[in-house]
Amino acid sequence: MTSDTTAAPSPHHPETVTWVHHWTDRLFSFKITRPASFRFRSGEFVMIGLPGETKPIMRAYSIASPCFTEELEFLSIKVPGGPLTSKLQLIEVGDTILLGRKPTGTLVLDAVKAGRRLFLIGTGTGLAPFLSIPRDPEAYERFEQLVVTHTVRDIEELAYRSLWENEIFDDELVGDQARKQLTYYPTVTRAPFHRPGRITARIESGAFFQDLGMPAHGFDPELDRVMLCGSMAMNKDVAAILEGYGLRKGSNNEPREYVLERAFVG
Repeated sequence: MTSDTTAAPSPHHPETVTWVHHWTDRLFSFKITRPASFRFRSGEFVMIGLPGETKPIMRAYSIASPCFTEELEFLSIKVPGGPLTSKLQLIEVGDTILLGRKPTGTLVLDAVKAGRRLFLIGTGTGLAPFLSIPRDPEAYERFEQLVVTHTVRDIEELAYRSLWENEIFDDELVGDQARKQLTYYPTVTRAPFHRPGRITARIESGAFFQDLGMPAHGFDPELDRVMLCGSMAMNKDVAAILEGYGLRKGSNNEPREYVLERAFVG
């Protein structure tokens, strides 16, 4: 008698690091190869980890590249003593990264109702999913205006600032639309900057709307859609502001006026 057993498929794709960039001593980005079978929607996240352990430590990372790219890009913080990031920050080109097989998330275009303006409000590494959406042509087809906000502690942490201020306008797919429809809105909390302070404070004071040339009454639930990605505290504070304007929290199953996801670390 013989047994017919089939090994269960691995829950991870082993992929190769193709690029690493350290923005500061707290922040870095990297790219990995993409499996031919891997499909995702711009704005989703996936589990990633490092090989070499019986049970790898896996953490959720927003995919910073749009859904059609040949490589997958990620933005990461360096957490002192972090179970994963303390090792992940040491990766080099040619190293292996474990990639989960099931991307998911609510920061996708399908999770918000049609509208005129789309605000992508991110703090720290919460910028990651919003690196994906404005590089996807579908975003410009669905909204007349896209506003990417990025709040950080120090100016050096404005990762991808050159993308928003220069490079995206030369993008073959979205460059022309970005010139007309995309606005980049950085704020810095702990250093002198032309837009100082937390994004919540600028929204509450009205400076945010004044800077953008919007009506002083603020967000309009008929026209405005918002995606949030940051700390739990930031998400909670901005969500409360949005709901005060009449915007409702949505999901993949029930698109509404805003959606949120926390920025992941570990």
